[in-house]
Parts: sequence; C-alpha cells; structure tokens
Amino acid sequence: MTGTIPTSLSLTPRHIWSRTRGLLLAVAILVTAGIVMALVRSGDQHGRLDPRSADPNGSRAVAELLDAQGVTTRVVTTLDEATTAGNADTTVLVTDPDLLTGHQQAALRSAMDAAGGRTVLLAPGRPSLDTLAPGVSADSRAAVETRTPQCTLPIAQRAGSAELGGERYATDLPDTDGCYLSDGLPTLLRIKGHADSDTVLLGAADILYNERLAKEGNASLALQLLGSRPHLVWYLPSLSDPSAAEGGVDGEDGGRGGDTSFVDLVPSGWLWGTLQLTLAAVLAAIWRGRRLGPLVMERLPVAIRASESTEGRARLYRKTNARDRAATVLRTATRTRLAPLLGVPPTAAHSPDSLLPAVSARLAGEGDTTESDLRTLLFGPVPTDDAALILLADQLDALEREVRTS
Repeated sequence: MTGTIPTSLSLTPRHIWSRTRGLLLAVAILVTAGIVMALVRSGDQHGRLDPRSADPNGSRAVAELLDAQGVTTRVVTTLDEATTAGNADTTVLVTDPDLLTGHQQAALRSAMDAAGGRTVLLAPGRPSLDTLAPGVSADSRAAVETRTPQCTLPIAQRAGSAELGGERYATDLPDTDGCYLSDGLPTLLRIKGHADSDTVLLGAADILYNERLAKEGNASLALQLLGSRPHLVWYLPSLSDPSAAEGGVDGEDGGRGGDTSFVDLVPSGWLWGTLQLTLAAVLAAIWRGRRLGPLVMERLPVAIRASESTEGRARLYRKTNARDRAATVLRTATRTRLAPLLGVPPTAAHSPDSLLPAVSARLAGEGDTTESDLRTLLFGPVPTDDAALILLADQLDALEREVRTS
C-alpha cells in the first residue's frame, strides 16, 4: 500500500465563532442578568435594622418615636461597646445574634447577667441560643404574618395583633412568657431573669422595619419592648469587630466565626442558584438525549447529487464530532467495494477472517503491508481527531486503488 501524506484540518475563525457564539451569548446573558440583579438589589439590605436609616428595612422610625418618649438610643457596632454600655437602666438590642462568634456570645451573655437590664435578641437561631438563651431551642421557621398575642404578657396584651413569625421557640424554663404562637410554639419569648432583668427573643425583626411599623400593633409592641428603660443600646454586630477574631481556638466557637466552612460563608441565594442551574443542565441533557424513534426512509422531492449529499452528511458528522460514525461509514463502504473485487461473498465482506486474507493475498509482493496493518486500517479503532480521520480516508482510498490495479 502506497504511503499518503497526512492532511491537517484547522478550524477557521468563522468555524470557531459559529461553535462558541451560543455559549458566549449564554454567558453574557447570565453575567448581565447578575449585574442587573445586583444593582437592583444593592440597596435592599443597606441600613437594615439601622436606627439611622430611612430605608424600608431600616429602623429610623422606631428610633425617632423612642426619642420622642425620652429614650436615648446609642448605636454600637463592637462587642466592647455593647458590653460596657449595659446596666439596669438599659435595654440592649442585638440585631443579629447568630453573626456573633462563640467567644462573643459568651462575653455578651456574661455582660447581660451582670447588667440586670433587658436584652432583646432578634431572630436568634441554633448557632446562638445555647449560649445566649440556655434551655431554649429553635424549631422550624414560620411565615411572618399577623398574629394575636395568645398570652398574658402585659406588653403583648396592650399591643394586640402584630406581624410576628420567623423563628419559633420551645423551652421548659420557668418564668417564661410565650406569645404570638405558630402551631403552638411562640415567636416571641420572654425569659425572666433576676430582679427586673429579662431576655426577649423575637422570631423575626419585621415589626422594627420602617415600612411595617405603622401596621397592626407593631409600633406599640416595638416601643414597649425597646422603651421600658430610659436608655437603649442598639447593637449592630459587624464582622470587622476585633473581638470576632478572638476565641474559637479550642473549638468552642458556637457562632458563624472561627471554624466556619466555606459553604457556611456562601450566601444561600448562590447555593439555590447553583442547584437550579444544575437541575436545568440535567433537564437540558435529558432533552437533548431523548430518543426520537427509528429513522423513516422517505423519497426526496428533488434529485440531489451524490457529492452534495456526501458533503452534507460529512458536515453533520463534523458538527457533532461524530468521528466514530464517520470512520465506520468509510470503513464499511470500503469493505463493501473490496469484497466483489476479491471474490469475497457480500455476506462475508465485513468479517475480518474472510476479507483480510483475500486482501493480503491480492497485495502480496506489492509492498511491506502486513495483515496487522490491514486489520488496523479496515477494522481498527476510532480516530482520535479530525486529522486522523482524514488520514484514514486517504489510506482507505489508496488501499482500494491498489486492489483495483493489482
């Protein structure tokens, strides 16, 4: 068999663009959508529960009402400020207890016990309850909606219906008041301490938002909870607090700091988005891989030249990278044409045991081609790339010419 020169197949920029433009367009749409959503929502959490913020989720309205009643409000962002400012005449409001590390929670709890005032914890969950409210556990969250007090706590009775929900609490501690029940569990829990001190757990912070303060008895409940003492310390925990880097060395970090994993730091929206994209990818794979049923042979309405049909099929194979199918078609066609030239029955044309000896006998003395080479050429593996496929086509064509001329 005569040698052939390998032909390299290089993709043109036009081909590369046609193959990748769909993916690039999808990526561009996702990036644009992400930027737009980020810009739209960039102000959603700005000033959340900040008594200086007039945003819908800010709390400037309740701070101004408290000021009108003579209650001074001091905003702090560090643990040291929060623990040193508390005393029997002070209410300490912690807006995000779960953000505190175990060391911070322990320090805050110690300061709460020593101060003897009121501590209000907004939506404390499992990461902080064991330290800040021992003996209390959190159940599944409930929707925030209008609820009636369903308790004898005076402040709840005076406020009446309010928009409560979020975390639900369970406890066997004595001297507790559970109000605004959801499936039998309170979303507001008051735990009486020594003397006149107490700790109040609010399942959700919605009653303090500017946009919700005027609804139902939200304002009354908020003012009574935060205005029972002449001074209010409004603690906005911050990750930049130096005390967040302290403690947690011995594995006692009960909050979100210290030994938190990477997954704990990823916002839940990104996790849900990744899950949705994965589901979409699986569905797309199922859709693309669905069976369309057997092929149906139909007569073409017009005559098409064989060369055009061959070229069209070749382009389809190339578009889908179906080198295995293309190689099978080339080898099958070559074997089918070689069989009658070698006197091999058509039924045995695709049998290596029948075809290869006949080809070897015909080409004996024509070159150094062995039966092993012929087996690789006519029944060998799938080409690894387009260049190997073109080389295979050239070699098959050369083999057929040699058989015809020998």
